[in-house]
Amino acid sequence: MPTRVSAHRRGGRPPLLAFLVALVVTGGACLWVSLAAPAGSQALVAWYGAVLSFLLSVSVAVVAGGVQLLRHARADSAALDAEGARLAGEALPALAQRIRGGVAADAAFAEVAPSFGIAHQRVIRAVAQEVATGERMRAAAMATCANAAGRMQALATSTLADLREMENRHDEDVLADLLKLDHSTAQAGRLADSIAVLTGARSGRRWTKPIVMESVLRGAMGRISSYQRVRLHSTSTVAVVGYAAEGVMHALAELMDNATHFSPPAEEVHVYVEELHTGVIVTVEDSGLVMSPAALARAERAVSAEPLDLAAMSGTRLGLAVVGQLARKHGLTVSFRSSSRGGTGVVVLIPRQLITQPRPEPSPVPRQAPEAPAAPVVDESADPAPETGDEPNALPKRRRGKTLAAARSAAAEPKESEPPRPRPDAGTRFGAFRNSRRDSPSTSDDDSR
Repeated sequence: MPTRVSAHRRGGRPPLLAFLVALVVTGGACLWVSLAAPAGSQALVAWYGAVLSFLLSVSVAVVAGGVQLLRHARADSAALDAEGARLAGEALPALAQRIRGGVAADAAFAEVAPSFGIAHQRVIRAVAQEVATGERMRAAAMATCANAAGRMQALATSTLADLREMENRHDEDVLADLLKLDHSTAQAGRLADSIAVLTGARSGRRWTKPIVMESVLRGAMGRISSYQRVRLHSTSTVAVVGYAAEGVMHALAELMDNATHFSPPAEEVHVYVEELHTGVIVTVEDSGLVMSPAALARAERAVSAEPLDLAAMSGTRLGLAVVGQLARKHGLTVSFRSSSRGGTGVVVLIPRQLITQPRPEPSPVPRQAPEAPAAPVVDESADPAPETGDEPNALPKRRRGKTLAAARSAAAEPKESEPPRPRPDAGTRFGAFRNSRRDSPSTSDDDSR
């Protein structure tokens, strides 16, 4: 309620009452003293007694007024403290929450301010304007980052398509280099997807059909730098629904990248898949350092159900924040534990509603081989074909007894084309790329744990 002091609290009733009481008491005492004095000095004693009585009464009234003012000041101070505490503890947080929820600053001010005094209303209005300005700036920054992430996603997708088209056209001489560029572009696309996830934008890849768990795991491996160190242990035949496959793949890629970054370069990272009645459990285990209790608490908080707080996030460690955002979006459960290999194990539970069976692939219709053409009958008595020069523009040579037109028509007939050179299949080419990558040292991205 507004801070007001009623008129009777500011009035002079208690000091006046104290003055009258003191005057009666001291006046009676002075009268008694003057009557007891000798007859010649009674007038003088009465006069001095009256003055003294008046001064004492005024002093008592002043003291009573001061005590009353002190009590009123303490009461007002307590009321202001209570109102300030209510302003800081209830009103301002509620105001900020309403504005961040989309309510206009004026509407939020009208809901919160009427129960406060004028001075506090000015404070509330100033805070409402500042929070609204900050929200507009934050929304503009998030929209800019989301727009940039979308452009990066489109560029990475287009580059990947061009690289894969070139992989199909070129031979083994440049295939290894093209595959390296393909792998680097996939990592850049994952970074763009991470920015899109943190800013609330849509993912750059979406599928309409279920993706087999094996393909999800291998797709996650293909988006990290040290994919050679990851070992898959999976016999699962289930699939992830199409609308969640990209999110699950991205979350697993971040966890695999996290495990390879925080484990020795010579150690392997093992990924296990287990099917349960509640869903599918994917476990990522490394041989790195065991997380401290403080780091484990931060990691658990990052992947928990609490909303993402960008202000509390480190600028270089985005991996767990991305995993937490994807877990909240798709209902994944992520937990940490000590690994039997000496490092840290991350357990991801993919719920049952995201698991399905893969669609059967349509069987290809067998093509009927065309009948071989009948072998031409060679006439032994026929003359051989006319000869032509070795040069491409050489004139035809006619034999004796043949016309020049017949020789030209025979030379114009196309020669039998040579069979195309067989190209190695994709498995052979990817094996060569994997062997070449194994020999080169792996590079690492920014820290994500």
